[in-house]
Amino acid sequence: MKNRLLWPLLALVALLLLNLAVTPSFFALRMQDGHLYGGLVDVLKNGAPTLLIALGMTLVIATRGIDLSVGAVAAIAGAVTCVHIGTSGSAGTAFAGMAIALVLCAVLGLWNGFLVAGLGIQPIIATLVLMTAGRGVAMLVTEGQIVTVNNTAYRQVGAGFVVLPVSILIALLVLGLVAFATRKTALGMLIEAVGVNPEASRLAGVRSRTIIWTVYVFAAVCAGIAGLMISSNVSAADANNAGLWIEMDAILAVVIGGTSLAGGRYSLTGTLLGALIIQTLTTTVYTIGVAPEVTLVFKAIVVIAVCLVQAPKARAALSFRKVAVSS
Repeated sequence: MKNRLLWPLLALVALLLLNLAVTPSFFALRMQDGHLYGGLVDVLKNGAPTLLIALGMTLVIATRGIDLSVGAVAAIAGAVTCVHIGTSGSAGTAFAGMAIALVLCAVLGLWNGFLVAGLGIQPIIATLVLMTAGRGVAMLVTEGQIVTVNNTAYRQVGAGFVVLPVSILIALLVLGLVAFATRKTALGMLIEAVGVNPEASRLAGVRSRTIIWTVYVFAAVCAGIAGLMISSNVSAADANNAGLWIEMDAILAVVIGGTSLAGGRYSLTGTLLGALIIQTLTTTVYTIGVAPEVTLVFKAIVVIAVCLVQAPKARAALSFRKVAVSS
Protein backbone atom coordinates (compact mmCIF):
# COMPACT_ATOMS: atom_id res chain seq x y z
CA MET A 1 0.00 0.00 0.00
CA LYS A 2 2.91 2.33 0.77
CA ASN A 3 4.18 1.92 -2.79
CA ARG A 4 0.71 2.72 -4.12
CA LEU A 5 0.69 5.96 -2.13
CA LEU A 6 4.01 7.09 -3.59
CA TRP A 7 2.57 8.31 -6.90
CA PRO A 8 -0.33 10.25 -5.39
CA LEU A 9 2.13 11.86 -2.96
CA LEU A 10 4.47 12.82 -5.81
CA ALA A 11 1.52 14.22 -7.79
CA LEU A 12 0.45 16.34 -4.81
CA VAL A 13 3.99 17.65 -4.29
CA ALA A 14 4.27 18.48 -8.03
CA LEU A 15 0.99 20.44 -7.94
CA LEU A 16 2.03 22.33 -4.83
CA LEU A 17 5.40 23.23 -6.38
CA LEU A 18 3.65 24.40 -9.54
CA ASN A 19 1.49 26.72 -7.45
CA LEU A 20 4.60 27.95 -5.65
CA ALA A 21 6.28 28.69 -8.98
CA VAL A 22 3.27 30.68 -10.19
CA THR A 23 2.57 32.33 -6.82
CA PRO A 24 5.78 32.68 -4.74
CA SER A 25 3.76 33.48 -1.60
CA PHE A 26 1.66 30.31 -1.91
CA PHE A 27 3.30 28.60 1.10
CA ALA A 28 3.25 31.76 3.22
CA LEU A 29 1.15 31.67 6.39
CA ARG A 30 -0.01 34.62 8.44
CA MET A 31 -1.88 35.02 11.71
CA GLN A 32 -4.55 37.71 11.84
CA ASP A 33 -7.02 38.21 14.69
CA GLY A 34 -6.21 34.71 15.94
CA HIS A 35 -7.00 33.18 12.54
CA LEU A 36 -4.47 31.37 10.36
CA TYR A 37 -4.53 32.31 6.67
CA GLY A 38 -2.56 31.23 3.61
CA GLY A 39 -2.66 29.31 0.36
CA LEU A 40 -2.26 25.92 2.03
CA VAL A 41 -5.01 26.75 4.54
CA ASP A 42 -7.32 27.65 1.65
CA VAL A 43 -6.61 24.31 -0.04
CA LEU A 44 -7.45 22.44 3.16
CA LYS A 45 -10.58 24.51 3.84
CA ASN A 46 -11.97 24.22 0.31
CA GLY A 47 -11.12 20.53 0.20
CA ALA A 48 -12.81 19.69 3.51
CA PRO A 49 -16.26 18.89 1.97
CA THR A 50 -14.64 16.68 -0.68
CA LEU A 51 -12.60 14.88 1.98
CA LEU A 52 -15.69 14.24 4.10
CA ILE A 53 -17.65 12.79 1.21
CA ALA A 54 -14.62 10.81 0.05
CA LEU A 55 -14.30 9.19 3.50
CA GLY A 56 -17.87 7.91 3.27
CA MET A 57 -17.30 6.89 -0.35
CA THR A 58 -14.18 4.94 0.66
CA LEU A 59 -16.12 2.65 2.97
CA VAL A 60 -18.94 2.25 0.44
CA ILE A 61 -16.51 1.32 -2.33
CA ALA A 62 -14.69 -1.04 0.06
CA THR A 63 -17.94 -3.04 0.27
CA ARG A 64 -18.00 -3.26 -3.54
CA GLY A 65 -20.58 -0.48 -3.80
CA ILE A 66 -20.81 3.11 -5.06
CA ASP A 67 -22.88 6.11 -4.01
CA LEU A 68 -23.76 8.61 -6.72
CA SER A 69 -26.32 10.41 -4.56
CA VAL A 70 -23.96 12.22 -2.15
CA GLY A 71 -24.03 15.52 -4.06
CA ALA A 72 -27.82 15.58 -3.99
CA VAL A 73 -27.82 14.64 -0.29
CA ALA A 74 -25.46 17.56 0.40
CA ALA A 75 -27.85 19.91 -1.41
CA ILE A 76 -30.80 18.58 0.61
CA ALA A 77 -28.94 19.11 3.90
CA GLY A 78 -28.19 22.74 3.08
CA ALA A 79 -31.72 23.37 1.84
CA VAL A 80 -33.44 21.88 4.89
CA THR A 81 -31.19 23.76 7.31
CA CYS A 82 -31.52 27.14 5.62
CA VAL A 83 -35.30 26.85 5.27
CA HIS A 84 -35.58 25.90 8.94
CA ILE A 85 -33.41 28.84 10.02
CA GLY A 86 -35.24 31.32 7.81
CA THR A 87 -34.82 34.80 9.23
CA SER A 88 -33.83 33.61 12.71
CA GLY A 89 -30.48 34.58 14.16
CA SER A 90 -30.80 32.15 17.07
CA ALA A 91 -28.03 29.59 17.63
CA GLY A 92 -30.64 27.11 18.89
CA THR A 93 -32.57 27.37 15.63
CA ALA A 94 -29.38 26.80 13.67
CA PHE A 95 -28.42 23.69 15.66
CA ALA A 96 -31.98 22.35 15.41
CA GLY A 97 -31.96 22.86 11.63
CA MET A 98 -28.61 21.09 11.28
CA ALA A 99 -29.81 18.20 13.46
CA ILE A 100 -32.97 17.79 11.38
CA ALA A 101 -30.92 17.86 8.19
CA LEU A 102 -28.45 15.21 9.40
CA VAL A 103 -31.24 12.92 10.63
CA LEU A 104 -32.88 13.24 7.21
CA CYS A 105 -29.54 12.43 5.56
CA ALA A 106 -29.26 9.30 7.71
CA VAL A 107 -32.76 8.28 6.56
CA LEU A 108 -31.69 8.78 2.94
CA GLY A 109 -28.66 6.60 3.64
CA LEU A 110 -30.98 3.95 5.04
CA TRP A 111 -32.98 4.16 1.81
CA ASN A 112 -29.86 3.58 -0.28
CA GLY A 113 -28.84 0.71 1.99
CA PHE A 114 -32.31 -0.82 1.72
CA LEU A 115 -32.19 -0.75 -2.09
CA VAL A 116 -28.69 -2.26 -2.19
CA ALA A 117 -28.67 -4.70 0.73
CA GLY A 118 -32.39 -5.32 1.11
CA LEU A 119 -33.57 -5.54 -2.48
CA GLY A 120 -30.26 -6.49 -4.10
CA ILE A 121 -30.32 -3.65 -6.64
CA GLN A 122 -26.97 -2.76 -8.20
CA PRO A 123 -25.46 0.13 -6.19
CA ILE A 124 -24.91 2.36 -9.22
CA ILE A 125 -28.60 2.07 -10.13
CA ALA A 126 -29.91 2.27 -6.56
CA THR A 127 -28.03 5.48 -5.78
CA LEU A 128 -28.71 6.94 -9.21
CA VAL A 129 -32.38 7.09 -8.15
CA LEU A 130 -31.60 9.46 -5.28
CA MET A 131 -29.01 11.34 -7.33
CA THR A 132 -31.73 12.15 -9.85
CA ALA A 133 -34.57 12.78 -7.41
CA GLY A 134 -32.53 14.37 -4.63
CA ARG A 135 -32.02 17.73 -6.29
CA GLY A 136 -35.71 17.80 -7.07
CA VAL A 137 -36.39 17.27 -3.37
CA ALA A 138 -33.99 20.12 -2.52
CA MET A 139 -35.77 22.32 -5.06
CA LEU A 140 -39.12 21.49 -3.47
CA VAL A 141 -37.77 22.38 -0.03
CA THR A 142 -36.46 25.76 -1.23
CA GLU A 143 -39.40 26.28 -3.63
CA GLY A 144 -36.91 26.76 -6.45
CA GLN A 145 -35.29 29.79 -4.80
CA ILE A 146 -31.83 30.46 -3.40
CA VAL A 147 -32.55 30.73 0.32
CA THR A 148 -30.24 33.10 2.17
CA VAL A 149 -29.80 33.24 5.94
CA ASN A 150 -28.08 35.53 8.40
CA ASN A 151 -27.18 33.32 11.33
CA THR A 152 -23.80 33.67 13.03
CA ALA A 153 -23.85 30.22 14.62
CA TYR A 154 -24.62 28.52 11.32
CA ARG A 155 -21.93 30.47 9.50
CA GLN A 156 -19.31 29.09 11.90
CA VAL A 157 -19.61 25.61 10.36
CA GLY A 158 -18.24 26.63 6.98
CA ALA A 159 -16.63 30.01 7.57
CA GLY A 160 -15.72 30.02 11.27
CA PHE A 161 -12.24 29.80 12.77
CA VAL A 162 -10.67 28.24 15.83
CA VAL A 163 -7.18 29.27 14.74
CA LEU A 164 -7.74 26.99 11.73
CA PRO A 165 -11.03 27.05 9.79
CA VAL A 166 -13.70 25.04 11.60
CA SER A 167 -14.41 23.04 8.43
CA ILE A 168 -10.84 21.68 8.49
CA LEU A 169 -11.17 20.69 12.15
CA ILE A 170 -14.47 18.91 11.50
CA ALA A 171 -13.02 16.99 8.54
CA LEU A 172 -9.94 15.95 10.53
CA LEU A 173 -12.12 14.89 13.46
CA VAL A 174 -14.25 12.67 11.23
CA LEU A 175 -11.09 11.26 9.60
CA GLY A 176 -9.69 10.42 13.04
CA LEU A 177 -12.92 8.77 14.16
CA VAL A 178 -13.15 6.68 10.98
CA ALA A 179 -9.50 5.66 11.27
CA PHE A 180 -10.01 4.59 14.88
CA ALA A 181 -13.24 2.71 14.15
CA THR A 182 -11.87 0.84 11.14
CA ARG A 183 -8.26 0.23 12.17
CA LYS A 184 -8.52 -0.22 15.95
CA THR A 185 -11.65 -2.39 15.93
CA ALA A 186 -12.88 -5.31 13.84
CA LEU A 187 -15.09 -3.04 11.71
CA GLY A 188 -12.43 -2.43 9.07
CA MET A 189 -11.78 -6.15 8.67
CA LEU A 190 -15.50 -6.85 8.37
CA ILE A 191 -15.90 -4.15 5.69
CA GLU A 192 -13.00 -5.63 3.72
CA ALA A 193 -14.43 -9.14 4.09
CA VAL A 194 -17.80 -8.01 2.72
CA GLY A 195 -16.07 -6.29 -0.18
CA VAL A 196 -13.93 -9.29 -1.08
CA ASN A 197 -16.80 -11.79 -1.02
CA PRO A 198 -20.20 -10.84 0.46
CA GLU A 199 -21.58 -14.37 0.25
CA ALA A 200 -18.55 -16.00 1.86
CA SER A 201 -18.53 -13.40 4.63
CA ARG A 202 -22.23 -14.05 5.26
CA LEU A 203 -21.62 -17.79 5.50
CA ALA A 204 -18.78 -17.09 7.91
CA GLY A 205 -21.20 -15.32 10.23
CA VAL A 206 -20.59 -11.72 9.19
CA ARG A 207 -23.77 -9.66 8.99
CA SER A 208 -22.93 -8.38 5.54
CA ARG A 209 -26.27 -6.63 5.01
CA THR A 210 -25.90 -4.71 8.26
CA ILE A 211 -22.38 -3.66 7.26
CA ILE A 212 -23.63 -2.44 3.88
CA TRP A 213 -26.51 -0.50 5.45
CA THR A 214 -24.07 1.07 7.93
CA VAL A 215 -21.61 2.34 5.31
CA TYR A 216 -24.38 3.88 3.19
CA VAL A 217 -25.81 5.67 6.23
CA PHE A 218 -22.34 6.91 7.13
CA ALA A 219 -21.73 8.13 3.57
CA ALA A 220 -25.02 10.03 3.61
CA VAL A 221 -24.26 11.66 6.97
CA CYS A 222 -20.81 12.69 5.71
CA ALA A 223 -22.49 14.18 2.64
CA GLY A 224 -24.90 16.01 4.92
CA ILE A 225 -22.08 17.54 6.97
CA ALA A 226 -20.33 18.54 3.75
CA GLY A 227 -23.57 20.12 2.53
CA LEU A 228 -23.80 22.15 5.74
CA MET A 229 -20.23 23.37 5.19
CA ILE A 230 -20.94 24.38 1.60
CA SER A 231 -24.17 26.13 2.51
CA SER A 232 -22.95 27.90 5.64
CA ASN A 233 -19.82 29.16 3.88
CA VAL A 234 -22.03 31.34 1.67
CA SER A 235 -24.97 31.61 4.12
CA ALA A 236 -27.32 30.31 1.45
CA ALA A 237 -28.87 27.15 0.03
CA ASP A 238 -28.63 26.69 -3.73
CA ALA A 239 -30.40 23.46 -4.60
CA ASN A 240 -29.13 23.48 -8.18
CA ASN A 241 -25.43 24.06 -7.59
CA ALA A 242 -24.58 23.02 -4.02
CA GLY A 243 -22.40 19.93 -4.19
CA LEU A 244 -22.78 19.68 -7.96
CA TRP A 245 -20.52 16.87 -9.27
CA ILE A 246 -18.82 16.53 -5.88
CA GLU A 247 -19.62 12.82 -6.02
CA MET A 248 -17.28 12.55 -9.01
CA ASP A 249 -14.48 14.38 -7.18
CA ALA A 250 -14.99 12.06 -4.20
CA ILE A 251 -14.83 8.92 -6.33
CA LEU A 252 -11.70 10.21 -8.08
CA ALA A 253 -10.12 10.99 -4.70
CA VAL A 254 -10.83 7.46 -3.49
CA VAL A 255 -9.48 5.82 -6.64
CA ILE A 256 -6.38 8.03 -6.81
CA GLY A 257 -5.73 7.07 -3.20
CA GLY A 258 -5.46 3.41 -4.12
CA THR A 259 -8.81 2.02 -2.97
CA SER A 260 -9.95 -0.77 -5.26
CA LEU A 261 -13.28 -0.32 -7.06
CA ALA A 262 -13.57 -4.13 -6.91
CA GLY A 263 -14.03 -3.87 -3.16
CA GLY A 264 -12.01 -5.12 -0.22
CA ARG A 265 -8.78 -3.16 0.01
CA TYR A 266 -9.04 0.51 0.95
CA SER A 267 -6.80 3.28 2.27
CA LEU A 268 -7.94 6.24 4.36
CA THR A 269 -4.51 7.85 4.01
CA GLY A 270 -4.79 7.43 0.25
CA THR A 271 -8.24 9.03 0.30
CA LEU A 272 -6.81 12.02 2.20
CA LEU A 273 -4.07 12.37 -0.43
CA GLY A 274 -6.61 11.98 -3.23
CA ALA A 275 -8.87 14.69 -1.82
CA LEU A 276 -5.90 17.04 -1.45
CA ILE A 277 -4.85 16.31 -5.03
CA ILE A 278 -8.33 17.09 -6.36
CA GLN A 279 -8.57 20.37 -4.43
CA THR A 280 -4.98 21.41 -5.20
CA LEU A 281 -5.63 20.65 -8.86
CA THR A 282 -8.70 22.90 -8.77
CA THR A 283 -6.62 25.64 -7.15
CA THR A 284 -3.89 25.15 -9.76
CA VAL A 285 -6.36 25.48 -12.60
CA TYR A 286 -7.44 28.90 -11.38
CA THR A 287 -3.89 29.96 -10.46
CA ILE A 288 -2.35 29.31 -13.88
CA GLY A 289 -5.30 30.88 -15.67
CA VAL A 290 -6.80 27.87 -17.43
CA ALA A 291 -9.98 28.93 -19.21
CA PRO A 292 -13.12 27.89 -17.28
CA GLU A 293 -14.55 26.05 -20.28
CA VAL A 294 -11.59 23.65 -20.38
CA THR A 295 -11.15 23.25 -16.62
CA LEU A 296 -12.84 19.84 -16.49
CA VAL A 297 -10.76 18.61 -19.44
CA PHE A 298 -7.56 19.77 -17.71
CA LYS A 299 -8.55 18.01 -14.49
CA ALA A 300 -9.44 14.85 -16.39
CA ILE A 301 -6.03 14.74 -18.09
CA VAL A 302 -4.16 15.08 -14.81
CA VAL A 303 -6.34 12.50 -13.04
CA ILE A 304 -5.92 10.01 -15.91
CA ALA A 305 -2.15 10.52 -15.79
CA VAL A 306 -2.05 9.84 -12.03
CA CYS A 307 -4.23 6.74 -12.40
CA LEU A 308 -2.11 5.43 -15.26
CA VAL A 309 1.15 5.65 -13.35
CA GLN A 310 -0.52 3.70 -10.52
CA ALA A 311 -1.80 0.95 -12.84
CA PRO A 312 0.40 -2.19 -12.62
CA LYS A 313 0.05 -2.93 -16.35
CA ALA A 314 1.03 0.61 -17.31
CA ARG A 315 4.09 0.52 -15.03
CA ALA A 316 5.04 -2.91 -16.36
CA ALA A 317 4.77 -1.69 -19.96
CA LEU A 318 6.86 1.39 -19.14
CA SER A 319 9.50 -0.76 -17.43
CA PHE A 320 9.60 -3.11 -20.42
CA ARG A 321 10.18 -0.19 -22.79
CA LYS A 322 13.01 1.11 -20.60
CA VAL A 323 14.65 -2.31 -20.59
CA ALA A 324 14.24 -2.64 -24.37
CA VAL A 325 15.78 0.79 -24.99
CA SER A 326 18.72 0.18 -22.65
CA SER A 327 19.49 -3.17 -24.27
